[in-house]
Amino acid sequence: MNKEISNTNAVIECILSRSAAKYYDPAATLSDEEIFELVRIGTAAPTSFHLQNWRFIAVRTREAKARLSPIAWNQPAITDAAVTFVVIGQLVDTSVIPERLAPLVEAGVMPASMVAEWENPARDLYMAYPERRRDEAVRTATFGASAMIYAARSFGLGSTPMIGFDAEAVHREFELAADEIPVMLLSVGIERPGNWAQKPRRPVADILDFV
Repeated sequence: MNKEISNTNAVIECILSRSAAKYYDPAATLSDEEIFELVRIGTAAPTSFHLQNWRFIAVRTREAKARLSPIAWNQPAITDAAVTFVVIGQLVDTSVIPERLAPLVEAGVMPASMVAEWENPARDLYMAYPERRRDEAVRTATFGASAMIYAARSFGLGSTPMIGFDAEAVHREFELAADEIPVMLLSVGIERPGNWAQKPRRPVADILDFV
């Protein structure tokens, strides 16, 4: 791959220029349509067996931000950014696979006979293993949040992923289901001056092995 070409690719430029935002314009807002679009793009991220075991709560009103802020270390992004998503992973439940695959069958992407070929091994892989079910919930939510981060950047918006919050309090305050895990908070909004550029990363030679 030609490095010069890769550095002029819009997608790669978006990834390489992204940095977590610290400062937001507190007067700026995002429309319902813009919030919807961020989540729509986020849910194009991969999920195991097409489970799509995620959910997103868009905290955007002053009242909702006031509920979230004190249980999230009073981080300024929560009150200043236009919206903060509670990114939720759902414990794997393989019984939903036929429902999740139904649109693929209806569209002719996969034959109906293949549904059981996905559901049965997925059940064997996850359902007797609580740790795997939880790991997949966290993995799925993280994939979705990552896609939203880069979508926000492509729209000229800043974003801040955060793990600084009381998970039990968020679960209680926003009435999450028993099988739901608040994996992270993700603030998105219009940046104001003062945010850093992307911080330098470790050399690839230090972290890559060829075998």
